[in-house]
Amino acid sequence: MPRTLGQTMESPNHTNLDSSVFFLLGIPGLEQFHLWFSLPVFCLGTATIVGNMIILVVVATEPALHKPVYLFLCMLSTIDLAASFSTVPKLLAILWCGAGHISASACLAQMFFIRAFCMMESTVLLAMAFDRYVAICHPLRYATILTNTIIARIGVVAIVRGSMLMLPCPFLIGRLSFCQSHVIPHTYCEHMAVVKLACGDTRPNCVYGLTAALMVIGVDLFCIGLSYVLIAQAVLLLSSHEAQSKALGTCGSHVCVILISYTPALFSFFTHRFGHQVPLHIHILLANAYLLFPPALNPMVYGVKTREIRERVVKVFQRGQGTGIKASV
Repeated sequence: MPRTLGQTMESPNHTNLDSSVFFLLGIPGLEQFHLWFSLPVFCLGTATIVGNMIILVVVATEPALHKPVYLFLCMLSTIDLAASFSTVPKLLAILWCGAGHISASACLAQMFFIRAFCMMESTVLLAMAFDRYVAICHPLRYATILTNTIIARIGVVAIVRGSMLMLPCPFLIGRLSFCQSHVIPHTYCEHMAVVKLACGDTRPNCVYGLTAALMVIGVDLFCIGLSYVLIAQAVLLLSSHEAQSKALGTCGSHVCVILISYTPALFSFFTHRFGHQVPLHIHILLANAYLLFPPALNPMVYGVKTREIRERVVKVFQRGQGTGIKASV
């Protein structure tokens, strides 16, 4: 079936991308397991929606949580929700019923939003590292440095940075011709998976994609690492072991989220660039783990490791149960 679709969608006249229709295969070689893969995808997608919505509702309804660290967490939850909605519905459609057809415009839009949201999330994680640095190294200036205006500007910078860095990609792909096959061996319109189908010179696409990724992941990881080096130096200067533990404890949630977010991203990036002997389905599974796991696990990490959020969530549910009991009486 996929081969027939690929042949019927071939473009012998070098049809431009704007008039093309693509077909997403899913996970080549593991098609018989698509229904089984749909179960964790559905669970992770549901956890993403429920967990991040809880974070947003709890922070919005509790004035005590209107602090910079929780406002950054709301930005992270909003980005995770948007990224999930741009990937999970189509992914489930492919795994459940093989509905892999996607128009060129939808493919370009999905490609743009997936990469843009990932870059926005990286920017917010960097801002959260800066928040922890100011809170521990300059606690007396915390309120004057991280004002609501500065937080809003950081949010705007995250949106603009992610959007502008990804903006050239649709135009670079739009200039290409696809003269062989329009069958994409992937679960979503991944940038390099689409570029590999093109004829002609694709070096500008490859160079720009690699440069944009390094500019975001490389710069942000370096700055986050520098922040935590300075934090560690400040913590070691504290005289009390209890004060050191308390200071490091405030960074625990953010460190876990960084590991959850960047570890699968780096694995996916390096296996795609250098792991030429790695089977294709491993590449695709790693790419999906990068998109599915962080949005689902981030709210769990903050809900479990952050006392303020944990207490407010319990209070909200207790309030809801109390209202339900009164209504039944």
